[in-house]
Amino acid sequence: MNNSIKIIECPRDAMQGITEFIPTADKITYINSLLKCGFDTIDFGSFVSPKAIPQMRDTASVLKGLELNNTTKLLAIVANERGAKDALEFDEINCLGFPFSISEQFQQRNTNSSIADAFDSVSQIKELCDQKGKELVIYLSMGFGNPYGEEWSPVLALTWAEQLVNKLGITTLALSDTIGCASAENVRGLFELFSKELPSTELGAHFHVKPNHSSPLLDAAYFAGCRRFDVAMKGMGGCPMAKDELIGNLGTEELLLWLALNNIDNMLDMHSFSLAEKQARQLFNIH
Repeated sequence: MNNSIKIIECPRDAMQGITEFIPTADKITYINSLLKCGFDTIDFGSFVSPKAIPQMRDTASVLKGLELNNTTKLLAIVANERGAKDALEFDEINCLGFPFSISEQFQQRNTNSSIADAFDSVSQIKELCDQKGKELVIYLSMGFGNPYGEEWSPVLALTWAEQLVNKLGITTLALSDTIGCASAENVRGLFELFSKELPSTELGAHFHVKPNHSSPLLDAAYFAGCRRFDVAMKGMGGCPMAKDELIGNLGTEELLLWLALNNIDNMLDMHSFSLAEKQARQLFNIH
């Protein structure tokens, strides 16, 4: 089994829920510090309605100020075909990400569409990405549970995943613990199931967790075959619909500590990472 890890740093997810607008120049400075670290991908912004996510209304302007390299790919989140077309105007963007929920309620809340409509959107966006030679990453939202009393099971999650892979040609799926409800048991079970049934699909983990509660989930995911992890400096961001306000993104530092404890190389430039960490403290006012 391949042991190399892909680390996807997510400043977009870290910033999007902050009410006070972060100046464009500050975003550029921060993301440029991340670009020097050697992350596989940076989820840097989104092309969605500025009314829905006002913090990301300057994504195109941020992109103009980035100092790109051949090491790190740029990913932008989109919620519909229009957003995809806007994002694909920029050659610098390598990947689009789409949040596909297996919860009808959450799909409505997140993209104002039904699951069926979202599936149609993915089909259209995939065609656009193929035309431009770009990758489409699907985030399987509510991948580890459902807080709304709707049906949820590993089989339901797999059924949608199989349709996305087999009917639409999706090659990368990130299983997303949207509200921080995952247990080590269901993380292990899902990754083992998906790895068995979708052996050619790259599987990722997008965990929302309490600080210092990630180790059992990382153990479960990694040893069940996951090699792609979404993180955010200082655990910033997460889903505002999570019931516990302490739940945020998996902290980059937590993943790096876990990798070190398990003697797994992280492939990052740690000097640049230290400088980026200082930028994160300043940007997010962490003391």
